[in-house]
This record gives sequence, structure tokens and C-alpha cells, in this order.
Amino acid sequence: MLRSGFAFYTNSFSGLSRDVWILGMVTLINRSGAMVIPFLTVYMTRELGFSKPQAGFAMSCFGIGSLIGSFAGGQLTDRIGYYVIQFWSLILTGIGFLALMHVHTFPGLCIAVFLISIVAEAFRPANFAAVAAYAHPVNITRSFSLIRLAVNLGFSIGPALGGWLAHRMGYNWLFLVDGATCFTAALFFRLLLRPKQEGMPAERQAGQGVVHRNSAYTDRRFLLFMLFVTVTAISFMQFFSVVPVFFREHFQFNERQIGSLLALNGLIIALGEVPLVYRIEGRFPKYLLVATGALLVGASFITFNLFPSVLGIAVLSVVFITLGEMLNFPFANAVALERCDATNRGQYMGLYSMGFSVAHILSPSIGMQVAGHFGFRALWFLTSGIAVMAALGFWLIWKKAYK
Repeated sequence: MLRSGFAFYTNSFSGLSRDVWILGMVTLINRSGAMVIPFLTVYMTRELGFSKPQAGFAMSCFGIGSLIGSFAGGQLTDRIGYYVIQFWSLILTGIGFLALMHVHTFPGLCIAVFLISIVAEAFRPANFAAVAAYAHPVNITRSFSLIRLAVNLGFSIGPALGGWLAHRMGYNWLFLVDGATCFTAALFFRLLLRPKQEGMPAERQAGQGVVHRNSAYTDRRFLLFMLFVTVTAISFMQFFSVVPVFFREHFQFNERQIGSLLALNGLIIALGEVPLVYRIEGRFPKYLLVATGALLVGASFITFNLFPSVLGIAVLSVVFITLGEMLNFPFANAVALERCDATNRGQYMGLYSMGFSVAHILSPSIGMQVAGHFGFRALWFLTSGIAVMAALGFWLIWKKAYK
């Protein structure tokens, strides 16, 4: 039984291309050093003496920069290719973090954080386009799940290492290590991966007459789809911004318990997402899987209003939202890719990334404002409600397009 389960788990990773594995390793190296941003508010308030509103404003600058970076990265990917954008995004982000270590004024820090986030976020649409170019068509969703696995593993390593470094050796080490991992990922990327001709823009494919599809910005079905993706992401991200506060106040959990529950999310993804996608990919319509994922996200939050505040319910909520994430995000990414080709992939992936950037900006503010004025119970009704609305939207798009 154990042997067969292990065999199924390893088989779920079979068939993925070597280049996708390299992209996953680049992502893991890069995200394992992601420690400046998670501790930036603490650094600004404790080390630099900024006020909490100032720290919040600086993080808003980061969010706005990430939105611009997603758009610019998508545009540049279609113009000069995913390979160049990824490499220089890693290099310039590394330089940015090393420079940020020497910025100690509030205006200067806001400008620096804004510029770094533009450069860093340009990596994401280019990376999506690269996965689409390097992956085999039959396992495109699993390829994205592998990248998500690398992101989750990296984010479990980076903040933990960053906390230890900040406590033991000082905050400057966070900037040094984060910059060094960016350079290491760029070197790894440059040495082991070569651009694939299929993934380059049509104008760079000399002598090949490639038919251009419509712009992503006029693709009404895709724009409607992205509206529901963004709404789902706004609901989902309450898990990382507001739910820890709720666990502290209503469940009376301490930081260790809250951290363990958040880590459970990453552990389930690491162990289960690729096998889950391997089992169901191609057996069910992608839109229905995306809709089911949104419903599970909503179920996670409504659980808080239906059951008492005990550990078992907290664990159940984490399981629900993690399963929702595992169904919604990778298959939503695959749906987005079905709308584009090599000539406009950057546009589509840029818009896809922008949806999550918008959610990063809006989700914490919406959650804290609603919880502060109307209470957590109202917030959980709201977040579960909009997740259900998004699920219905996904279903209606699928029904109209394929029925």
C-alpha cells in the first residue's frame, strides 16, 4: 500500500520536460531567498523608526509597482522574449535589494521599493510564458503545478531563514542573501536553459508567417474570466492577511499554532497538488475544476460562521482553502493559456499576473476594513459569498462557450 502510494506520487512527476524542471529549480532558488519583503514592515518600524502608516504606505508602493511590473513584463515578453526578461529581472532585482540596504529615508525607500517591485514582478508573466513554451502540451497544468510547488517550498524556506538571520546576524543579511539568491538563480538559468524558438515572438521568427490573435485587452471572454479570477484571489488572500488575526483573537491560538496552520497549507500543496492534477487533468473540464476550487475557497470561510472556534474547525478550514487553491489556480492558469499563442502570450500572462497584483493590493485593506467596522462574521459571509459568485461566473462562461 505504502509502496504503491509512493509509486503514484513519483509517477505524477513523470513526463515533465527537463526545461520545466530547470525553471522549477530557478524558481525554488529565487523564492528560497525571498526574505526582504516578508520582513520589510518590521524592518521599517523597528530598525528605521518609521510609523505603521508609513510602513503601510511603503508596502502599497510595492503593490502598485507589482501591478505595473506585471503589465510591463507581459508587454516586453511579447516584444523581446521571455528568456531575456527573466534573466534581467533576476539580475536587476538582486542589484535592487543590495541597494535597498543603503536606503534609510522614507521617500527614498518608497521609491526604491516601487522600482524593485516593477522589476521583480516583470519576471512572473515571462515565467508563465516560458513554462507554456517548454512544457509538453499534454501536461501543461502539471508543469504549472510544479512551479507552484517550487514557489511554496521556497516561501517556506525564505521567511524562516530570514527570521533567523535577522535575529542572529542583523537585517543587512536579509538584503545580502536575497540579492545573492537572485544572482544565483540568474546564473543557474543562463547556464542550463536556452531559449526555445517556439516561445519567441513572431517577428523574431524570421521567415515564419504566424497568424496573430486578437489582443488580450479586447478578448471579452478572457477579461470576464480574469474578473472572476481576481475576485477569487481577493477572497483567497484573506487567509494570509486576516485569518491569522482571527485565529489569534477568536481561537486564542499563539504564534506557533498559527504558524503551524499556515505551514499546513504549504505542506498539503507540496505533497498533493501535482498528484491531484495528474489524476484529474484531462478528465474534467478545466472551467468546472476552476469553479469547484472557488467553491472550496468559499467553504473555507463560511466554516468559521457555522461551527465553534476549535482546533479541528481551523484545520478543516485550512484543508478546504488549500484544496480550493490546488484546483483553482493551476487550472485557471491553463485556461488563460488556451486563449493565447506564442505571439501574444506575454499580454495574456501579464493580465493574469495583474489580477493577482490587484488582489494583493485590495484584499488586506478590504478584509481589515470590513472586520474592523462590521466584525469577522460579516467578513466571512462576504468572502464566501464573492467566492461563490466567482464559481457561478466560471460555470456560466463555460456553459456559454462550450454548451
